[in-house]
Amino acid sequence: MPILENERPPKPLTNVVHFVKDFTVHQATIGFVGFLFAVTGPTAIMLSVGLRAGIPEVEIASWLFGAFFLNGLISFFMCWIYRQPLIFLWSISGMVLVGPALEHLNFGEILGAYYVAGLMMVILGLSGWVRRIMDSIPLPIVMGMVAGVFLQFGLDWVNAFLIGPHIAIPMTAAFFAVAAIPVLANRVPPLIMAIAAGLLAMTIFDESPDIEKVSLLTAIPIVYAPTFSWSAMFELVVPLMITVLAAQNSQGISVLRTADHKPPIDLITTTCGFGSIITAITGTVSTCLTGPTSAILVSGGTERSGHYTAAIFACIGIMAFGVFSPLFISLMLATPKAFIATLAGIAILSVLKNSFTTAFGGKFPQGALIAFITTVSNFTLLNIGAPFWGLLFGFLVSWIIERDKFFISKAER
Repeated sequence: MPILENERPPKPLTNVVHFVKDFTVHQATIGFVGFLFAVTGPTAIMLSVGLRAGIPEVEIASWLFGAFFLNGLISFFMCWIYRQPLIFLWSISGMVLVGPALEHLNFGEILGAYYVAGLMMVILGLSGWVRRIMDSIPLPIVMGMVAGVFLQFGLDWVNAFLIGPHIAIPMTAAFFAVAAIPVLANRVPPLIMAIAAGLLAMTIFDESPDIEKVSLLTAIPIVYAPTFSWSAMFELVVPLMITVLAAQNSQGISVLRTADHKPPIDLITTTCGFGSIITAITGTVSTCLTGPTSAILVSGGTERSGHYTAAIFACIGIMAFGVFSPLFISLMLATPKAFIATLAGIAILSVLKNSFTTAFGGKFPQGALIAFITTVSNFTLLNIGAPFWGLLFGFLVSWIIERDKFFISKAER
């Protein structure tokens, strides 16, 4: 079986001593930013879809429990065993797909599609096909798509200067002031100073979340019973699989590869399948490997051996968010958007730069450009989002006008 033969975890297995040795203040900072990013914008999307469909808040809290606690638990063990930042959360694109479906399908039918999509991903992962497909797509084309996805976070950072200049300006200034002095940056991570500046600005302008108005509530998981209908299968199963495997997992895998990690692609696919089945029990949409969060977690520069510790630190926060989601949602909604947008934009800068370098510095510039443009356009067809079409169109264009490059060795690409 491909997973057992080619994707075994490294030896010796991680223990507490290894973790403590690899864990640094810088990795803790990166992990905190990764956690903060993972639970803010994506959660707002799930809340929006659920509330628009008239789903009670107690049920949305159950979705969040599965999305963050159960997926966080899976991520914790994967990071620990493989010593890589393998963070599994939930498919944002999948949640967007579910929104319109809630208008004409009952929730049990949608759950049935979750289970079937999960089972199909398990089968694909065990077959080894996904790894072979990923290996056949030139990395520059994939990174063109990734750059298109990540560009929005950079644009949101720039827009933060308009919606919250009193927060964005001091955070950005603090980050670059520290980053400009290498001796100081090695002692105090620039992101810590950006966070401190942002918190100080929120305090001065009286925009800090009011904890006293929030009651400490925990999520109550609700177990749902699926029903299976052909209409839900045809509408959701294939689009869910494509958004997870081609649109979202490909982002995370490419980011990890660019950071010199060797992600176990088939095992990742299988884990997404099993994760989708497990989290569907609490009503949560399909599990996927994160893209932007992974990008933040590998932004620790040359400290590659410590990336997994940042991920594990983030996992602890992610699991806590799932358990105490009603509390954290209230705090999140009270945090200024400019703070989150600036923090995410700053954190993802180096990865965005590397994405452009890999995409347009390789031997497939035309394909990478088409992948980038299509992804940025937010083009949607057949309920499938732009990242998938970016990969497909980019590959087709390269095959037509850069075909000779496909026959050189993978290392030369």
